Amino acid sequence: MAKQPGGSRPPSPTRLPAEGTAGDRASAGGGAPPPLAGVYDELMNCMRCGFCLPACPTYRHLGRETHSPRGRIALVKAVADGQLAAESLTLPIDLCLGCRACEPVCPAGVAYGHILEETRAHLFERVVPNVRLLRWLGGLLWFYEKLGLRRLARATGILARLPGHLGEFEAALTDFAPPTERLPQGAVYPAVGEQRGRVAFLTGCVAEALLHRTNRRTVQLLCAAGFEVVLPKGQTCCGALHAHAGDAATARRLAKENIAAFEASGADWYVSNAGGCGAQLREYPHLLREEPDWHARAEKFAARVRDVAELLVAHGAPLPFRALDARVTYQDSCHLLNVQKVKAQPRALLRRVPGLELVEMAECDRCCGSAGSYSLRHFDTSMKLLDEKMAHLRRTGATIITTGNPGCLLQLRLGIQRAGLTGRVRAEHTVDLLAEVCEQLPRLP
Repeated sequence: MAKQPGGSRPPSPTRLPAEGTAGDRASAGGGAPPPLAGVYDELMNCMRCGFCLPACPTYRHLGRETHSPRGRIALVKAVADGQLAAESLTLPIDLCLGCRACEPVCPAGVAYGHILEETRAHLFERVVPNVRLLRWLGGLLWFYEKLGLRRLARATGILARLPGHLGEFEAALTDFAPPTERLPQGAVYPAVGEQRGRVAFLTGCVAEALLHRTNRRTVQLLCAAGFEVVLPKGQTCCGALHAHAGDAATARRLAKENIAAFEASGADWYVSNAGGCGAQLREYPHLLREEPDWHARAEKFAARVRDVAELLVAHGAPLPFRALDARVTYQDSCHLLNVQKVKAQPRALLRRVPGLELVEMAECDRCCGSAGSYSLRHFDTSMKLLDEKMAHLRRTGATIITTGNPGCLLQLRLGIQRAGLTGRVRAEHTVDLLAEVCEQLPRLP
């Protein structure tokens, strides 16, 4: 058995009942396809070596083999082989963050994220909010603040009585922008100076509802860097929340809608400012693998997907930044790092700001505990990860922490509040910080 980095031998894998095969089960069932057949070959690729164990946040904090990637894969295979009931997977799979930190360290290249989503599709049926509902929520929150209800709620302490720790999350939200600032679909914004390309921008759903000022600044930075920016008409949610929650059918429908909308834009690149959304866009070929015509279109689509930092560094004109006297640290978004493989580019952009001191935070590549709706479903586990992150942040001495994913940003703001760092440290999307110091941002209608 292989050893973990550092020389220690990983624990022996969970002992499971004698293994059958997917073929045996199909024969026994009269030829019906076995459950999880779509990832069965991927299950077989796991060597149970244990290199994934130190990379897994839930294994590190819970210390159980069943809450590690290796253990979860063993359980999924046992269910696929008919050795365990599907209910045995419910807690281990639901406790998985889906950060996919196990994938870069796996010597066999196991696509754990594909196994996770297929398993959740087999186990769970959840209702995920749609784009229109989230935009309506964003507008409602603006009115909630504009009418003074937010200030009243905080003064009376009523937020502390909300169920599911919702009061803590509400307090971590920043000032809401009015719905009138939202960028309309179909709009086209010209490049500043010589045009370097045409990009289609995914506005997203959570970001558009709660952080649409970040979307505006993303468009402004892209235009300032020489890109013509179009917001494809008919674009919708990327489908990440649906895929992660096991609603594969809705995720496939959303993927097809986005592919059609972005193809019609005539853009050279398709850009996202959210690590999780960009990762989902890049995985459309896998999502649509069983539909040949759509799979071919998804392959071409995914080849054009770029994170905003990735595009600015590789193809953008140099941006004029004013000096910023601040110590800054960067928190990697799990899906931006582990799926999109974007690590150096956000840091390179931050280093271009005169006077900015970029310091690396310990375990900046480890999940902050947000993971979509994970922080709501498993609050205690999520907060253990977040509080540890805040301890690392405190040791950097940074006054600003940036990240490239909306969910991570909201989680970090909650962590700053929990750690008593409010007023001393602020969390920003990398785009917002760069826009703050960019001297030639174009005005948008």
